[in-house]
Parts: sequence; structure tokens; C-alpha cells
Amino acid sequence: MLVPTRRTVLKVAPALATGGTLLAALPARQGLAASPSGLNRLREAEASLPPITFTDAEGKEYTPADFAGRGLVINLWATWCPPCVAEMPALDRAAAALAADGILVLPLSSDRGGLNTVQGFYERTGVRTLRIWLDPRGAAARALGARGLPTTVIVDRQGRERARLEGDAAWDAPEFVALIRRLAGPSTRPAETLRGA
Repeated sequence: MLVPTRRTVLKVAPALATGGTLLAALPARQGLAASPSGLNRLREAEASLPPITFTDAEGKEYTPADFAGRGLVINLWATWCPPCVAEMPALDRAAAALAADGILVLPLSSDRGGLNTVQGFYERTGVRTLRIWLDPRGAAARALGARGLPTTVIVDRQGRERARLEGDAAWDAPEFVALIRRLAGPSTRPAETLRGA
């Protein structure tokens, strides 16, 4: 399920006014195939990553370049988004499974309540591996062209977008973990330099 952003709704408002549905008004999708755990909605395509910034729990600004040499799974989400909330435990488990490979999951929260909202959510739901990353004004989501939440962008070790998925998914499913490893590419850095962050 994909929760539309305000911008997407405004773009499709004319189609909705004539009796259409939101999904019918969105651009057509190509090549859907039956697959478990949301894998059928993943779109592989190599593209340059636009400049984005986000902050950590302490308010320090980061960009994807701060994680050079690491694969990234950038997840755009919010605590008020039911499919986002549903996939968080799987993202947390995927982050734990991928850490040793030098792949970092960055869940960028667009919650306007910021740190307190996300921290409370993590505590209530038992999120243990994911760090808090914030995008309260949705600037990163806009720059990445997200049409709704959740949207997840997989970035390779060279900093290029390799795939994206709109909607929730079972990120800890073996198929997803293997796919993320393949898309991120092999690590060329020693394991001890990949831990942290």
C-alpha cells in the first residue's frame, strides 16, 4: 500500500474529480509479476542520486556522500503511515542482517514531531537496530521524487540509485536481503571499517 503525498494528490486531483481513483491517476507501471513480500513492486533502474540532506537524532546534517563506500537502503516513512509502521520490524531485522555487509538502512522520518515522535515509536515497537534519521520537512522525499510513503530507494556503493519500491515490503525476506546485497555491490573495504554509522 502506498500513502500519497499532498503533492501527488494535487497532481491527480483532476482525474479524481472526474470519478477516477488515485491508483488509476498515477503513471502506469511496467512489468509486474507475482512475487512474495512486495518484491514484484521493486523497480530496478540505475540513476544519479539527487542531492539530499537529512539529520541524525542529535540534529547533525548528513548526505548520502557521508556514507561513501557503503550500500544504502533509504526508506522514506512516517509514524502516521500505516504501511510504514507495518514494515518497520522487517526493516529493523534487515538492517541487522545487512550491517556486516557494509549496507546501512537509513529510515528518514518525515514526522513533524521529529526526534521525540520517532524515539517514542522505536521504544513502543521494539526497534533495536535502526538509528533515528529525520527529514521533518520532507525535503529528501521531494528531491527523490517520492509519490507517497513508504518509498524505499536502494543505493549502490558508488552512490547511484539502483532500485526503488513504493509501498511496504517484507524487507527481511531472504529474497530481499539477497537482492539488496546484489544491488549494493561487493564491498572493497575491510569489515572493521564498515561497522558503526
